[in-house]
Amino acid sequence: MTIRVLLADDQALLRSAFRVLVDSEPDMEVVGEASDGAEAVRLTRKERADVVLMDIRMPGTDGLAATRMISEDPSLAHVRVVILTTFEVDDYVVQSLRAGASGFLGKGSEPEELLSAIRVAAGGEALLSPAATKGLIARFLAQGDADDNDPVRSERLAALTVREREVLVQVAGGHSNDEIAERLEVSPLTVKTHVNRAMAKLGARDRAQLVVIAYESGLVRPRVD
Repeated sequence: MTIRVLLADDQALLRSAFRVLVDSEPDMEVVGEASDGAEAVRLTRKERADVVLMDIRMPGTDGLAATRMISEDPSLAHVRVVILTTFEVDDYVVQSLRAGASGFLGKGSEPEELLSAIRVAAGGEALLSPAATKGLIARFLAQGDADDNDPVRSERLAALTVREREVLVQVAGGHSNDEIAERLEVSPLTVKTHVNRAMAKLGARDRAQLVVIAYESGLVRPRVD
């Protein structure tokens, strides 16, 4: 199955470079280019994109607003947004994750990393740039947001089984299904089932949202080294 990719960046030169790279792969194709967020949302709907490579800072409707519009549209529930940014870790990136992005990648990443990011996102996995430290991301996510007394979050977490909570903690640690299976001594298929059930109960569209919920609910605490 071919992964349909949409490029959203206000720099035409960058879009051209990304198009050449993506179109060189047999399992993916660029189906459209957008120079601002509003156009990105429109083309995502029109071209039935699977993955959107989204720049944060664009004129008019920026990448953050566009990501939120895509994630809140039920008809685009299958779409995964990967944020491309010059700054690997900043508040905009965290806001993007909260808005529904599946992860982010620095614009200075190697071509292989970009292609891998597209495949990972298309597969429903959470994506954090290899150059970003999980501890710093965790601190940003938890800053002023973790609230154990939030009745809505508490009720949702209460709906999880003990095993689902254990799996959620592992997901928040950035571990793959295979890694979680090894840690918990179960099969990868069992882990996948628990992840899917946790997503359904918590209203998360993908694993990245599970990570956000785990930290913001206080289930997982950020490490301060």
